[in-house]
Amino acid sequence: MQLTAPATSSTTNDNADVKPTGRRDADGMAVASFILGLVGLLVLNVFLGPIAIALAGAALWRGTARRGRAFLGLGLGIADLLVLVAFMQLDSTVSWSF
Repeated sequence: MQLTAPATSSTTNDNADVKPTGRRDADGMAVASFILGLVGLLVLNVFLGPIAIALAGAALWRGTARRGRAFLGLGLGIADLLVLVAFMQLDSTVSWSF
C-alpha cells in the first residue's frame, strides 16, 4: 500500500526535468540572498546584510546554478554593511536614522 504519490510519472522514466533537492535549495538560497541584500540597503541592514552574505556563501558552496545571483547577493550583503558603517560614521551613533 502506497500512501504518497510516486516522485515521477508512471508513463515516463525520464528524470531530466527533476532537479535534486540540494541543488534546488541552493538556487533558492541564491535568490533569497539577492532579495535580502537588496532590501537591506534600505532597512535593517545590520541584520539583512550578514544573512545575505551567509546565504550567498552557502549557495555557492552547495553549487548553485544561479551563481550570478549568489554573487550579487554577496556583494549587496557587503554593501549593506558598508552603508551601515558610513551612516554610523556620519551620525556618530551605533545606528542610523533618516
